Amino acid sequence: MEFKYWLVLTLLGAIWGSAFIFIKIAAPEFGAIGLVQMRLIIASLVFLPILLRKKYLILLKPAWKHSLVLAVTNNAIPFTLFSYGSFGADSNILAILNATTAFNTMIIAFIWLREEVTLKQFFGLVLGFIGVIILVNPQSSSTTILAAILCLGGAACYSFSTVFIQKYSNKTNKMVLIGWSIIFSAVIMLPATLYNLPSELPSSKAFLSAGWLGTISTGLAFFGYVYLIEKIGAVKTSTVAYFLPIFGIIWGALFLNEVISIGIILGCFTILVGVFFATSNNRNKLTTDIHAN
Repeated sequence: MEFKYWLVLTLLGAIWGSAFIFIKIAAPEFGAIGLVQMRLIIASLVFLPILLRKKYLILLKPAWKHSLVLAVTNNAIPFTLFSYGSFGADSNILAILNATTAFNTMIIAFIWLREEVTLKQFFGLVLGFIGVIILVNPQSSSTTILAAILCLGGAACYSFSTVFIQKYSNKTNKMVLIGWSIIFSAVIMLPATLYNLPSELPSSKAFLSAGWLGTISTGLAFFGYVYLIEKIGAVKTSTVAYFLPIFGIIWGALFLNEVISIGIILGCFTILVGVFFATSNNRNKLTTDIHAN
């Protein structure tokens, strides 16, 4: 693979890995639901000028139902779960638990698509489960059980979305499918947001964090994702999964002074090795799409 593609892949991992520190910063002031609403509105403003072009509008009719499903399962629910999860876990834990998407995808694909699960993949699943246990161990981190469950639930939603796309929407234009799902989710979240408005105006720091999440992590980073899929294929692009926890740990330590304990390093390593084994045999069958918060 050419150096420029490695560069884009690394940059994408760094951007998506950074999302978790901005969730950690902004969620306490906006509230979990309010933050999700802000980032979705901002991301929608990024996509709308493109999606309203004639060549993309004509592609909306066959894709809108799938976009609506993804608006709930790929945006509204997991964004909200990770935002709530940030109240009980450091940003680095959020990033690492996000990597469990790979295991969930394997399980859902086995049940729904009858994908074969090999002994190596099952071994990877077990390793991943062990890694999660290490992470939520009180001696390894300050993560609460509730926060871990919320993050794992969010990752499961991402996995469902991946399998859903594989089964129903693999021939749909990705720009239209994902772009409109973000816009739809911004509308879906609005009623809940009106009942969960922050009691006081968030700080400029919180607004800047929400702005980064909307414009960069949820908006512009997607264009890099599409670029890589077109140039190197979805299989190689999916390796960005290995960058997210690493950058999540680095950014959390640099900007939030989060402690990198031996338990966190061991848990992260165990999960990443598990991801490798869980996805090594079926990478040409079902690509594990990567999602960022």
